[in-house]
Amino acid sequence: MSARHNVLAGLAIVLAAPALAQPVKAPSPSQTPAAQAQPANVDVAYGAYERGYYVTAFNEATKRAAQNDAAAMTLLGELYSQGLGVGQDDKKAADWYKLGAEHGDPNAMFSLAMFNIAGRGGVSDRAEAVKLLQHAAKLGHVLAGYDLGLLYLQGQDVPQDFGRAAALFETAAQAGSPEAQFALATMYKEGRGVPKDLRKAAALLAHASIGGNVDAMVEFAIAQFNGTGTTKNESAAAQIFLKAAERGSPIAQNRLARILMAGRGMPADPTGAIKWHLIAKAAGAGDPDLDLYASKQPQAVRDAAEKAAQKWRSTLVEPRS
Repeated sequence: MSARHNVLAGLAIVLAAPALAQPVKAPSPSQTPAAQAQPANVDVAYGAYERGYYVTAFNEATKRAAQNDAAAMTLLGELYSQGLGVGQDDKKAADWYKLGAEHGDPNAMFSLAMFNIAGRGGVSDRAEAVKLLQHAAKLGHVLAGYDLGLLYLQGQDVPQDFGRAAALFETAAQAGSPEAQFALATMYKEGRGVPKDLRKAAALLAHASIGGNVDAMVEFAIAQFNGTGTTKNESAAAQIFLKAAERGSPIAQNRLARILMAGRGMPADPTGAIKWHLIAKAAGAGDPDLDLYASKQPQAVRDAAEKAAQKWRSTLVEPRS
């Protein structure tokens, strides 16, 4: 059993995309479900958690925690952390994560490390957080290895060590982490901690892109559009830009607008170009060339583009995924 966890936002890598060559969910129910016959090997507590039956998850996990079940302790920490089925209580969450960690659960180690870094639940020992991440990473916890790699990359709480960061990213990347694949690709692209290798960078970006990392989609599309480290294919790149644009990337929206303006990789489409330019511009990715291009189009085209942009924005109830 393992609870879901998010990577601490403060550890995110922020990397700018290079220029394109010219021209160019509702809360789940928390009530207890009707009793059902369960096979002996079904994890009732975690199964209930996954289906949104948090009271059942809490009750089942409490029974198992009393029997020194480390994973159940971690799940109780998660429920208290998020306030699911019980009142939100960071102190109780931290206490359960600590018990889970002491009983050897790597998920508990990771969550307790995140609490220490964020200063939640009365714990704020960043040195202890590093130790917890190291232990969890040794036990195969992918997110712990990735976050530890970020700390080494940025020199936070540990001496900066690009080689160590790359090694940690490599392990997490091989385990299928799109974030680690993206981070490692960036290191190969820049030659930090590993020899510069644009082909390896592009291959890793392709994997991370398939895994759903939007930043990787943008970077791989740029590489594919320009033929950098991979076969040049403007049409395939344009489709990736479209996918990333639809998922809300202002950089991809801008690149897509340029593609539709120039008719490279996709047929020229003034209305589509201006639509995506307006969307990107509203998100902070302005472009004087596209401003000029838009100003030269007929009023009917500009009106249609504005209408299309407004329609697209009106569908954004939450970030696209």
